Amino acid sequence: MVTTKVFSSPNRGFKDYWFASGGHPSVLLKSLQSSPLRNPEEYRKDKTLSLDILSSSTELNALTDVALLTQTGYLTIKTIEYGTSVFVGYPNKEVRTAMAQLYMEQLLGGRVAGQVGAGPIVQVLSEDGPESLFHILNRLFLSIDYHRLPVRDEFSVRAFVQIYFAAAGLDPIVERPNSHGRSDLDVGASNRHWLLEFKTSHENEDAQNKLDEAVRQIEERKYGEQISSLEKIRSITWTKENLFVGRSAEIRKFHHYTEPAVQSS
Repeated sequence: MVTTKVFSSPNRGFKDYWFASGGHPSVLLKSLQSSPLRNPEEYRKDKTLSLDILSSSTELNALTDVALLTQTGYLTIKTIEYGTSVFVGYPNKEVRTAMAQLYMEQLLGGRVAGQVGAGPIVQVLSEDGPESLFHILNRLFLSIDYHRLPVRDEFSVRAFVQIYFAAAGLDPIVERPNSHGRSDLDVGASNRHWLLEFKTSHENEDAQNKLDEAVRQIEERKYGEQISSLEKIRSITWTKENLFVGRSAEIRKFHHYTEPAVQSS
C-alpha cells in the first residue's frame, strides 16, 4: 500500500509509517509518568541497560523505562559492552524526530511550537538572519514553565534548542569535535549551516563578558571551519533574565558574519 502510493504520487514522498500505523510514543506516556526520561534534557543522553533484562521474560510493570522503550522499538541496541550491558539509542530519524516532538510537548505543557509562535524554525534558519532566530527562540523559551523545567545553565539551554530543532525534522549536532575542542551545537538548513555557541549569564555576571568569551572560543578553537556548505552563519547567544540575546558573527567584533564556501575551480 505504501509503495503503491509512492509510485502513484511520488511528489508526496514517504510518510512516517511507524507512527501513522499506531506507533506514536504518546501511547507510552502513562508508563513513563514518573520516569526521569520525561525530562527533556534526557533526549540526547546515552542510555544503558543490562542484557539480562532484554533476554529474560519480565512483567510490563517491572520493566525500567529504558527497557520498555527498547522492547517496544523506540530504542535499539547500538553497542554491547563487556557482554553484559548495552548502549541503546533511537533506531532512525523518524523515531528520533517523533521522540523530540514528544519532548517538545513536555516543554510546552502539551502545546506544539506553532501554538506559541515558534513554528517556522526551518524557514527562519533557511532564509532569515540571526535576529529572527533570537526572536523565535525567545518566543519558545518564554513559553516554558520555568518552575517545572528550569533553564539552569548552558547545557539545559542547548538541550532544549536541540529538541526544538530535532522536532522540526532537522539534524542538530551537539559537541561536534575538531582538533581544538567541541562546539555547542550546529545545524544545517537548506544551503546554510548554523553554528551556535551558548553562554548563560546570571545575577552579578556581565553578559557582555560572556559574549566576548564565546567569540574568543569560536575564533580560537576554529569551530565550524571543517564544515563545507554554501553559507555558514556563526552565532553567539546567551540567556539573561530568561531572554535570548546575542550576536551573530562578525559585527566589528561579531555582528553578522557569513562565510561563503570556497568555489571549486
